[in-house]
Amino acid sequence: MADLFDGYLLGQQWDEMFGAVGDPRPAYAGLFASLQPIDGEELAARADLLSQTYRDAGVTFAHAGEEQPFPLDIVPRVIGAEEWDVIERGVAQRVLALEAFLDDVYGAGHVFADRVVPRSVVTTSAHFHRQAHGLVPPNGVRVHVSGIDLVRDEAGDFRVLEDNLRSPSGVSYVITNRAAMSQVLPELFADHRIQPVDDYPTRLLAALKAAAPSNAADPTVVVLTPGVYNSAYFEHALLARQMGVELVEGRDLVCAGNQVSMRTTDGQRRVDVIYRRIDDEFLDPVHFRPDSVIGCAGVLNAARAGRVTIANAVGNGVADDKLLYTWVPDLIRYYLGEEPVLQNAETHRLDDRDTVEWVLESLDQLVLKPVDGSGGKGIVIGPRADEKTLEELAVKVRATPRDWIAQKPIGLSTCPTLIGGRIAPRHVDLRPFAINDGEKVWVLPGGLTRVALPEGELVVNSSQGGGSKDTWVLSRPRPVDDDAAEDPARDLTTIEFTAADLPDEPPAQDPGPVNDNALAQSQQQQQSRPAGGAGC
Repeated sequence: MADLFDGYLLGQQWDEMFGAVGDPRPAYAGLFASLQPIDGEELAARADLLSQTYRDAGVTFAHAGEEQPFPLDIVPRVIGAEEWDVIERGVAQRVLALEAFLDDVYGAGHVFADRVVPRSVVTTSAHFHRQAHGLVPPNGVRVHVSGIDLVRDEAGDFRVLEDNLRSPSGVSYVITNRAAMSQVLPELFADHRIQPVDDYPTRLLAALKAAAPSNAADPTVVVLTPGVYNSAYFEHALLARQMGVELVEGRDLVCAGNQVSMRTTDGQRRVDVIYRRIDDEFLDPVHFRPDSVIGCAGVLNAARAGRVTIANAVGNGVADDKLLYTWVPDLIRYYLGEEPVLQNAETHRLDDRDTVEWVLESLDQLVLKPVDGSGGKGIVIGPRADEKTLEELAVKVRATPRDWIAQKPIGLSTCPTLIGGRIAPRHVDLRPFAINDGEKVWVLPGGLTRVALPEGELVVNSSQGGGSKDTWVLSRPRPVDDDAAEDPARDLTTIEFTAADLPDEPPAQDPGPVNDNALAQSQQQQQSRPAGGAGC
């Protein structure tokens, strides 16, 4: 029987499993030992079963115009307890700083008066909305849900690649990945104490209810979706189902007298919290796009009147701007009086002529990103780009330098991945999800590991052909005298993966709502990516 890891080549990048050939890192020792007895054919058969499980349950996404099962690699990613502690603290710290920044931007503006961030950086952002100025959420939380994208550099240190504070997507795959893996490879879970992920919907619902207006004794929460044509519709339906709340579209809501209600078979019912998965521009035709038919007219007025909470808050996108990202370490120091736990990737902003000229001369050595890009779109990796691409890029950068940032290329870490019946290294990133309930920022253990499946590819987004991995965060060893030591199964993940937790039909097979309005379909197609610039 050939070893699954025969021919596994270590490059210059940090490898998640191996410090040297055949020598697994401590967190991976158990997984490495568990995989050794399994031959390539058996593992490939399990992988096929995993894919079939997703196909049958409708866990799909759109790629190249075709609905496909979301690629879940069968080899999990493992993060040790001590490493996770750093990530957890760093993500929570970043969220708190950005919360304070958004409160300041749409309030007093001290950050501008104290010259920490130039006012022009905010006012020229495509996602800065003056309509949100002075709108204070009931419990002060604007970033109810966030996704902070991390990569590990060549030295093994985690670095922040970008922040997603509008409506980050992908958490549904974290939940379903774990459920499917626990069914297909239950023996891998037997010898590991893995922190669970299945309480995310409960945590999210509690945070949404905590954000409700003060006069709502028993808050009604809804999930607002653009509809079945949206590529993240599966996630919208899954979260609504697991939270036990209604999944609604804009046409299901009505706002009168600054009170939002949803239409039901028993009449109208008051809505207190809207977890929206619709971009700001389509949310309220009174204040944003007047041709939008997928939002609810007047919902922003209701929020300003304190009658409904919009989660995440309108205007959060200004903190997603990749130009603002370069100031986040300064914002942590300014608002929290702390040094950043997690560092940014080395980034250059094009805010003066000398920097612009240097970047233009070095395009073949840098990664250029549009500040408003999402899903890996628009990124140009200079060392891999052809001459024509670099020439076209130079014209764009020279014309609008504010629209770009330049980063030093990072050799994304690699992780063992099943490719053609053998294990091979593939590049990965990590998106931890955080929930802020106003009292504490809770970080979901692990988050979404995205993997670039083509050899040498660095763009991990599913929209670019990437896949995902189940991400295991190991629990700390339990003290010997802990009473729970008598119950070794207490910390193990036990999730049943059933169709009851999923939409009744896969989005690709659902004809969608009966709606002859071509504009509605057009707007849903405009939002066909996951809302909030957080494409998987």
